[in-house]
Formats: sequence, structure tokens, C-alpha cells
Amino acid sequence: MTVPLVGAGPGDPGLLTRRGEELLRRADVVVYDRLASRVLLDLAPPGAELIDAGKSPAGVALTQEQINEVLVDRGRAGRAVVRLKGGDPFVFGRGGEEAEACRAAGIPFEVVPGITSAIAAPAYAGIPVTHRGVSTSVTVVTGHEDPTKPGTDTDWSALARAGGTLVVLMGAGNVREIARLLIDGGRAPATPVAAVRWGTRPEQHTVRGTLATIADLGVEAPSAIVIGDVAALDLGWFEQRPLFGRRIVVTRAREQASALRTRLEGLGAEVIELPSIAIEPLDFELPPLDEYACLVFTSANGVEAFFERGLAPAGLDARALAGTRVAAIGPGTSDALARRGIRVDLLPERFVAESLLAAFPEPGQEGERVLIARAESARDVLPQGLTARGYSVAVLAVYRTVPVEPDPADLARVRAGEVDAVTFTSSSTVTNFCDAVGPDAARVRVVSIGPVTSDTARERGLTVHAEADPHTIDGLVDAVCGVLSASG
Repeated sequence: MTVPLVGAGPGDPGLLTRRGEELLRRADVVVYDRLASRVLLDLAPPGAELIDAGKSPAGVALTQEQINEVLVDRGRAGRAVVRLKGGDPFVFGRGGEEAEACRAAGIPFEVVPGITSAIAAPAYAGIPVTHRGVSTSVTVVTGHEDPTKPGTDTDWSALARAGGTLVVLMGAGNVREIARLLIDGGRAPATPVAAVRWGTRPEQHTVRGTLATIADLGVEAPSAIVIGDVAALDLGWFEQRPLFGRRIVVTRAREQASALRTRLEGLGAEVIELPSIAIEPLDFELPPLDEYACLVFTSANGVEAFFERGLAPAGLDARALAGTRVAAIGPGTSDALARRGIRVDLLPERFVAESLLAAFPEPGQEGERVLIARAESARDVLPQGLTARGYSVAVLAVYRTVPVEPDPADLARVRAGEVDAVTFTSSSTVTNFCDAVGPDAARVRVVSIGPVTSDTARERGLTVHAEADPHTIDGLVDAVCGVLSASG
């Protein structure tokens, strides 16, 4: 079994290559670094073995020798092993040593390059490492050599004379000595310097100074230190995004959270997934659809569960709905139906049951039949209202929401008030979030997707700071931006 050494990039999960994603999705074992985004671990299949091999100034989870042993042992066992490394495996990533260990053991390996922080961190800070008329060369050097070596391989005097841009990785702890050596070698004390900490991540922070001042400005690891005239350029974009530096909690079921997470991260937020529910499709017997004049879906979850458990086992497809009108609540539900080749006949202007009820025509005849595919536990506004209008209504439970246990570390951050807002997309997310967090839930800034969810939040003692309008994921994101910009 081939062992791929995959570069994860410097932190932004969107910088992972397509090849890296492909390998992660079929991995049995992932051996990951501290600097690799934890979000990428979610790409691995459920049940994959996740092995922390992180190194930090405080210590190491595994020594390099132990990492090599894990790769060889799991590879020999025939398991699909992915070594997920921060940045690029062959740019100060010790990927060469791991490749040598695999080759010595007769284990085939593959190298999947990643985007190095030497390029990405300055770019996310608005600093081009080369720029016409400013710098035509860039040199990347480590600021932390192997302490067991008898001497240094870095000629700082030569680097000082070389000019151009110098990017120092792993040099935060030695920044004062590095600056002194470069000045002694001939670089001007006024040479611009920028240190980009946690480059490409939501917590990115840039410190700017000169060779003479940078050591006194609090440079911390992990930082990419850019030295040269380009460090005076400030083409900032990443840190200027509207939600940069904000921590937003997403409580949707994990399988639903990606769209909301992507939108929030694209605006600069750090997203904490704290799913309070999971979607559990139910087994059900599909009734004769041709007996119903209208089929109603109240959520995208209902659409997916209906088709997965209802139509597929019977070998049917969208043609089974020929002659049956279809109604839906919300564009997300309508989009889920469209992906199945089904056009919605009735979609209310407001995305709540009351609006759909108001939009329903009078029955063509007394007792005209309507089938509502929905969650096992849901409000009865729609079935009761349609019954009162003269329809014969059947409710088909196609899925249920069940509470899930949140990650303890993320739960602790919420309880400690280390988040800027919590988003709720349904009443069940509110209920289970409050049950998990306890009394500290009342401290959070709440952004709700709609009035029903807002009412549930208020009933649980929460203050709703903003409500989406329209009641969609896009509306929810706009509401988050609005309430946080107003709060400063």
C-alpha cells in the first residue's frame, strides 16, 4: 500500500489540493500535524484512525522516529495511510525523512505538494514576496535549525548581501538574533519586516516593523517573517473581510452544515461546529402516491429521507409523482426537489408553515387528499389548518432529529463566552443546544433563521439579537453580519 505524504497547506482548508482531498476521503489512517487544519480531518471516512503527530514549542505528540514507525507499520499492514503535513512536505516539513523511512522499509510512497506558508502567509497579509521594481527574488530559510547539529548551514551575512525578499520560517523564537545577524551582515536597520502569525487562518495576525524594531514587537510562533522592501507593501484583503476574527457557532447537523460554514468562512469567520442534532432517516411504507392530490415537503431533510427510504427501495424515481402537485416550504426544500428533477407547484413567499397554509387553494372537492412528508416531531399548524379547510390530511414521518454529544473542547469555549454569535436553523437546534450548554446558553448572542426558531429560543430564555430575512441560509449569514457589525 502506497503511503502518500500530503501537504495540507498553512491552515486555510480551501488550499488543500484536489489530490490531497481524494486521498483523505479514502484513508483508513490519517497521521496529522498541528498546523494542518482540523477541518480536513472531517474528509476522512467515519471510523478512520486519526493519529496526532503534532509538534509545538510545548512538546511533541510523537517524535519523528515514532512518526516514521507509524507510517511503516500501518503501510505494511495494507491500510490506506495518509500523512497530512502542514504546508508542503518538502519545505522544512521533514517529508524527506519520512520518504526515506518508507523507502528503507520497502513501502511505496507518494508526495502531494502543498502550498507553503512562505508564500501563502505573506499573500494573505497582502504582501507579494516579489514585486516589480521592488524585489525580483525570494529566499526561504529556516530560523530554527536542528539543535544537535555541530554548526549552522545558514550564512546570514550572505543572505544580508543577497538582497531581495527573505522569508524566515520557524524563526519567532530567534527573531532578535536573526535581525542582529542580518544588520551585522549589511542589511539596513530600517529594512521593513512583517511577521504573519497563523497565516491563512481566521486568527491571522500581522506585526509590522523594521529589522531594528521587530524583536520588540512581540513576534510569536508560528509566524512567517518577511524581510525586505516588499514587507512595506500592504495590499490587505484577508484581514479586511467583514467577519474576520469573529467566532461563529453553527448548530446545524454536521451533514447539513457545509453550506453555512462555507459562507461564514468566506467572510472571514472562524466557525465552530457544535452540532446539537443529527438527522436520522426513518423506515416507512410508501403509500400509493396517485391517491393524493398534493404532496407537501416542509424541509430539505424531508426530501432526502423521502427519496432515500421511500422511492429508492421500490425502484421508483420522480415519475412516481406524475399527476401529483408538489408544495414546499422554503427555497432550500425547493432546491432539494429540483436536484431530484421535481418542479415545485406551490412555494409560499414566507418560509413558514403558516404562509404555506395561507397560499393553499381551496380543495377541489371535499376530502381531497394531501400527504405531508416531514419530521417525526413537528408543529401541527399545517395538518390541522388543512384539515380545517376541508382536506383529508395524512402525515408521513420520514426522519427524526436526535441530540448529539458536542465536542467537549468546543463546548467549553461556548460556556466560557469565547464566541461572538450562535446560529440556529430550527427549534430542535435551540432545544438541544440549551440542554448541552446549560445556564451559560443565556450569555450567547443569538441569530435565528426564522420566527418559529426565534420563539423557541425566547422560550428557553435566550435573547434573539437578529432574525434572518428572508428565512434562508443567505439571510442568516446577512443577519450575522448585521448584528456583529452593529456590535463593533
